[in-house]
Amino acid sequence: MEDVFLRFKKEDLFDYALIYMEKLGVPEADAKIVADVLIEADIRGVDSHGIIRLYSYYGNRLEKKYMDPLTPFKVISETDTTLLYDGGNGLGHVVSYDAMKKCLQKAEKSNIAIAAVRNSNHYGIAGYYAMMALEKDMIGISLTNSQPLVAPTYGRTAVLGTNPIAIAVPSYNEYPFVLDMATSVVPIGRIKVFEQKGQKLPFGWGIDDDGNVTEDPKKVQSGGPGALMPLGGIDIMRGYKGYGLAAMVEILCSALSGASYFTGVGFPHEPKACDVSHFFMAININAFRPLIDFKKQIDDMIKLLKASPKAKGQDKIYIAGEKEFDNAKYNKQHGVPVLKNVVKELVANGKRLGIPFELKSIYEK
Repeated sequence: MEDVFLRFKKEDLFDYALIYMEKLGVPEADAKIVADVLIEADIRGVDSHGIIRLYSYYGNRLEKKYMDPLTPFKVISETDTTLLYDGGNGLGHVVSYDAMKKCLQKAEKSNIAIAAVRNSNHYGIAGYYAMMALEKDMIGISLTNSQPLVAPTYGRTAVLGTNPIAIAVPSYNEYPFVLDMATSVVPIGRIKVFEQKGQKLPFGWGIDDDGNVTEDPKKVQSGGPGALMPLGGIDIMRGYKGYGLAAMVEILCSALSGASYFTGVGFPHEPKACDVSHFFMAININAFRPLIDFKKQIDDMIKLLKASPKAKGQDKIYIAGEKEFDNAKYNKQHGVPVLKNVVKELVANGKRLGIPFELKSIYEK
């Protein structure tokens, strides 16, 4: 599949995303946060949430003034262990970065902290904020709702968001355990990637507007027709479990913060505030037991899982986050992959906005 990508230096892509955001009125400090989150997604191999969204979501909403480039977020209420934010209808990355940073600061003193955010927008990959806790040797949790893209089990209309769950856990010598998953079979961005590549969807990813499983990505789109399926897929595969997880995320994000929920959450193309909401949590491991003992146990748990008997024809068992860490290691050395069709969009939109995308790709021998 390498022929569908072009590779670029991380620094070049970061600088372009930074200039792009600043051109649309985003302050430099905020633009750096957005650029870092986007490029980190591509580096980790989560191309559905990377620079592919620079214009298609963020730039588009900023240009049409549907979203405030200054992200004037504010703390509405605060205790020693909690925070409630209003995101100011700005960039979700900016308020989320601040919320998780404050959670970590509070957890250093009070051992645990939770932040809820309302009136926000898409914040990129959930794992980015959970992984901020790894730098402090804490456990980090990050959840968010989204516009309605997923049909409940036995339904045919999108009601729930993809509502991802991310948790990052520090280890000793092994890769940290980093679970970053949508509560749908896949995020909507993955459908876009398949459409860009001209490929059929794997069976069970989405349904058409009659509720039938479809392999056509054009029949599973943001805002209809069709819908994504909850994690697990059809009922025989216990898709109602993913449906339940999505509803749980909705409760912790929207009900706790007082934000919009289900079909009340706006789509990025609509000329109104989306009112996306988020949830963050930091846990200080030292409050429970010595950190070194915890991290060594995590290592042992990882080793036991990976050393368990393999299925026939398989030679390796992966741990959550392992493939993404391997991707990051490779891509930092060989260049960040960007779909060729995404590059074409960046060139076209950059030219129109007076921000030419003229980066030279890295050609591997």
